[in-house]
Amino acid sequence: MTLSPDSLSAIPPERLRGIRRGIEKESLRSLPGGGLALTPHPLALGSALTHPHITTDYSESQLELITGVHAGVQECLDELTRIHQFTYRVLRDAGDEMLWVSSMPCGLPTDETIPLGRYGSSNVGRAKSVYRMGLGHRYGRRMQTISGIHYNWSLPRVTNDQYFGLIRNFRRHAFLLLYLLGASPAVCPTFVAGRQHELQTLGPHALYMPHGTSLRMGRLGYQSDAQATLAVSYNSLEGYAASLHDALTRPYPPYEAVGIRNPGGDYNQLATSLLQIENEFYGTIRPKRVIHQGERPLHALRERGVEYVEVRLLDLDPFLPVGISAQTIRLLDMFLLHCLLSPSPPDTPTEIAELARNQHLTAARGREPGLQLERNGQEVSLVQWGQELLSAFGPIAVALDSAHGGQAHSEALAAARRGLEQPDSLPSARVLESMRRDHGDSFISFVRDRSQQTRRTLLDLPLEPSELARFEALTRRSVDDQKAIEAADTMPFEIYRQEYVSAARLGRSRVTVTQ
Repeated sequence: MTLSPDSLSAIPPERLRGIRRGIEKESLRSLPGGGLALTPHPLALGSALTHPHITTDYSESQLELITGVHAGVQECLDELTRIHQFTYRVLRDAGDEMLWVSSMPCGLPTDETIPLGRYGSSNVGRAKSVYRMGLGHRYGRRMQTISGIHYNWSLPRVTNDQYFGLIRNFRRHAFLLLYLLGASPAVCPTFVAGRQHELQTLGPHALYMPHGTSLRMGRLGYQSDAQATLAVSYNSLEGYAASLHDALTRPYPPYEAVGIRNPGGDYNQLATSLLQIENEFYGTIRPKRVIHQGERPLHALRERGVEYVEVRLLDLDPFLPVGISAQTIRLLDMFLLHCLLSPSPPDTPTEIAELARNQHLTAARGREPGLQLERNGQEVSLVQWGQELLSAFGPIAVALDSAHGGQAHSEALAAARRGLEQPDSLPSARVLESMRRDHGDSFISFVRDRSQQTRRTLLDLPLEPSELARFEALTRRSVDDQKAIEAADTMPFEIYRQEYVSAARLGRSRVTVTQ
C-alpha cells in the first residue's frame, strides 16, 4: 500500500510533534524459583483500585504499570523506568519476589488457585473482581496470566473515520509487528497442561514452535470460540459500536448455564451475555476514549468519539529492562502514521477471516523461510510484503526526524529492515538461542535468569529521594481514595451490577467527530 505524497505533506511538523503516547505494561510477580507468587498485591504499592500508575490486571499476582501521556518518546520511557524502580524497591523490601520478564507465564499452579485481582469492598471494586471471576469461568485463569504491553497513541485533529481507517490498515499489516517484535516462541509446559495444542517439545522444560514469533498472539493466547462468532467490522464508529452493543446484550447459552451466581450465592460473573463488559473483547487494536467516573466505555465512544487507539499485540521483550525500547516506540509511531495516511478500503467478512489466518500463521511460523501469507485472496511472501511496507515508511521517518531533529526514526527503520533480512536477529529467535546455549532448552531457567538480571539492573539505577517520596505519597493517597469510595457506597451490589450492565448505559447510536 503506497502513501500519497499529499497525505504526508498535509501534516506539518508541529502536528507531528503533537503525537501523544502512553504505555501500560503487565508483568507477573514470580518467586525466585520461577513459580507464581501467590501473595496479595503489596500494601506499599498502594491501592490497585485507585493508584494512577500501579495496579493489577487479571490476577492479584499480575502487576500493571501505567505511564501518563507524553509528547516525547524518551520521557515516556523514563517515567515507565521510574515506576519500575519504585516497584522493584517495594518488592525487595518485602521479600524476594521479582517481575517475570516474559509475556508467557512462569510456572503456574492449578487453574483454580491462580488468585483473582481484589479491589476492596466498594461496588466498583467488587465488580472488577466479579468480572475476573467471569473471565476465569469463560476462558480459564491460565490464559489470563499472559502479559503484554499496550501502546496508546493519538495525533491531533484526527476524525473518527480516519481513526477507523487506521485501525483497518493496522489489522491488515499487524503481521509485520508480530514478526519484528514477537518475543514469545516458547512456553512452560504448565501453561498448556490438560489442553490440546500444536506445540513441539523442546526437552522436558519447554514447549515451542521452531519458527514461532508470538505464541501470545496465536491460538494459545487470547482466543475465544465464543468471540470468534462476533462479526465485528471496523468500517465506522457506528458499525463497530453496534457490533459491541449486540455482544454486550445478547444472551449466550453457555454463559447462561454458568449463571450470575452459584448456589451458595457467590458471584460467577457480571452478566450472561457474550461479553460481560467492553474490555472482554479481544483484538490487536482498539478505539478508545477516556471515560467519566462510572461511564461505560461504549457510551463514551458513542457520545464523544475516538480519542486515541490502543495497540495490544506487543510482547514483553525479555532482553530490555522495561520490556520495550525507544527504537520500538519510534517504529510503532511510523507504523501507525502509515496506517493513518494510506488508503484504507472497507473491510469485509472474507478479509477479516484472511487476517485472522495471517495472524495465526505469523505467530506460530513467522520466521519460517518462504512463509506465505494471504493478501486479497492471493499468496504473498511475508518478507516481500514486509519490505513493501518498510519502504513506504521511508518518507515518514524523514518527516518525523525533520520534526524532532536527529536521525532516530531513520535508525529505527534501518533496524527493522535488518530484522526482516536477518530473522536470527529477532527477539523470538534470540530467546530460543539463549535457551539452547545457556539454559538447557529450559523456558523457566531462561526467563528466571533474565528476570533476575533485570531486577538487579533496575535496583542498581539511582532513584532520586524526591521521586521515592512522590511515589510513597501516591501510595498513601490511593489508599485514602479507596477508603473514601467505600465509605460513599450506599447502593446494594446487586442493584449496582444490574444498573451497570444494563443496555441503557451503553449510549445511543450517533456519529461525532473528535476535536
